[in-house]
Order: sequence, then structure tokens, then C-alpha cells
Amino acid sequence: MLKSISTLKAPQAIGPYSQATQAGTFVFLSGQIPLDPQTGQICSEDIEQQAEQVFKNLSAVCLAAGGHLRQLCKINIYLATMKDFDVVNQVMMRYFSVPYPARGTVAVLGLPMGAKIEIEGVMVLA
Repeated sequence: MLKSISTLKAPQAIGPYSQATQAGTFVFLSGQIPLDPQTGQICSEDIEQQAEQVFKNLSAVCLAAGGHLRQLCKINIYLATMKDFDVVNQVMMRYFSVPYPARGTVAVLGLPMGAKIEIEGVMVLA
């Protein structure tokens, strides 16, 4: 049985999807872009600030599901340019410690609303 996860502390979905869906002890988090949950707008043009906002948004969804960001076992990062790879790594290290989640990182042609970064993930609840 699937359970939809939603919180007002993260941006509302901009399409027909849930912020996250829980299936048993697994929570599948939809991609988050750097939208400010209050304004619905991209928080900044700066990649570091965008990455920070994305991790804050993911954290809010994890909390709404009864977990924590550090319970993410797999994330996928989508970047508008691989030139931002090192900056995103630095921001990620502020939110995670060893053991880090498994991860894929790719550059894509475009992201919603002109974002420079989007991250999705899978969390396991204890």
C-alpha cells in the first residue's frame, strides 16, 4: 500500500506527483528544485544557495515522512552544468557524513523553472 507524503515546509508539487511516496519502510522522494516554499520562486541564481535550498527542501520532506535526511540511502543529482559539481559536493558534505548515500550525478539539458540543480532520493525508515 502506498502513502503520499506532503508538507507545507517544502515547495508544493508543480505537477501531478507527490512530494514523496511511502511503500513499506521505503520513502521515494520526488525531485526537489531550489524553490523557496513560501514564495514558490527559485531562491537565488547562485548554485551554492540553490543546492542549500534543495537539501533544506529534501530535509523537510524526510521529516514529514518520519525520517531524517541522513536516512537517504540513494540520491540522484541533476545539474544544468557539470561545472557546478565541486560546489554541490561541498554543500552535500554539510548535510551528510560517512556512510554517504549512494549517488548518481548527471548534467541535463534543462530543469524545471530554470533551476541549476534538482535532487531526488530514496529513504529507508528505521
